[in-house]
Amino acid sequence: MTMSDPIDVDVLSRYLAAHVAGFQGPITLEKFAGGQSNPTFLLSAQSGQYVLRRQPPGTLLKSAHAVDREFRVIEALGQTAVPVAKALHLCKDREVIGSLFYVMSFEQGEIHWDPALRDSSAEKRGAYFDALLETMAALHNVDVEAAGLADYGRAGNYFARQIDLWTTQYRAAQTGQLDAMEALIAWLPANCPAESGKPALVHGDFRIDNFIFHRGEPRVRAVLDWELSTLGNPLADLAYFCMCLRLPRQGHIAGLAGLDRAALGIPSEEAMVAQYCRLRGIDAIGHWNFYLAFSFFRLASIAQGVKKRALGGNASNAKAREVGEMAGALAQMGVDLI
Repeated sequence: MTMSDPIDVDVLSRYLAAHVAGFQGPITLEKFAGGQSNPTFLLSAQSGQYVLRRQPPGTLLKSAHAVDREFRVIEALGQTAVPVAKALHLCKDREVIGSLFYVMSFEQGEIHWDPALRDSSAEKRGAYFDALLETMAALHNVDVEAAGLADYGRAGNYFARQIDLWTTQYRAAQTGQLDAMEALIAWLPANCPAESGKPALVHGDFRIDNFIFHRGEPRVRAVLDWELSTLGNPLADLAYFCMCLRLPRQGHIAGLAGLDRAALGIPSEEAMVAQYCRLRGIDAIGHWNFYLAFSFFRLASIAQGVKKRALGGNASNAKAREVGEMAGALAQMGVDLI
């Protein structure tokens, strides 16, 4: 534990014993490494291991760090074909540890940080990507009304609203002129495809390191990090995931650019899009480059925000400056698609 995350484990242990079935202390907490904006801990108790995810302490922006939304979607998906941890308890009483938090089951398995899956065989790599696409399709096929999530986000005009949101975020974090971002800000709204079909539940950060796999097996055990989930256009998740084929090997999100993906057994973009369409029973996807360009634009805006925080001395990650400097390159990758 650090001084910035002061949690009284005795108080927490007594609280959980009263609110989580079968829970028995004493407990210890170990913070997971990584850049989670919501601090996440492995909670070890006499009754077993759990995961605690909390809001950061202190004053928060409105609607930011909404761990209650995360808990809601995990709890709802527990009744569907989407693999998630078991939602155990949401605490809205900030007096317990200083902020909202929830507890879920600890899912044993492995997380792969590199989509190249260097320790796997070519055959297994293909199976991992198949499993990810199958999980994506299962998520997008969830009946949001039956799952109690019909009001989980606004319906309609998803990409138009997202373009406006991330343009506003970029302007607030802008530190100089990026011609590629200006080009995307002009092109995307003018070329936004008409929305069709019902909104789906979208993850918002669909990449390989947000999945726990069964140890040594290409089977998804649990999908993690629902902070950006909402109702929207499911093609946003597909395009965001396919970005990894173009992203550089080194960066905030590890990519596969420059690798012989066929030799590695990693499916092509065309093959992944075709498989997704088969799994969901939909026709070929039009305007594909728009969805990709939007994904790069969104990631570039996020990187610019990291850069602004780094320049202001408020970055939460030692590599924040490096991440921020990727904004221009990411935007250019988006421009290259238009």
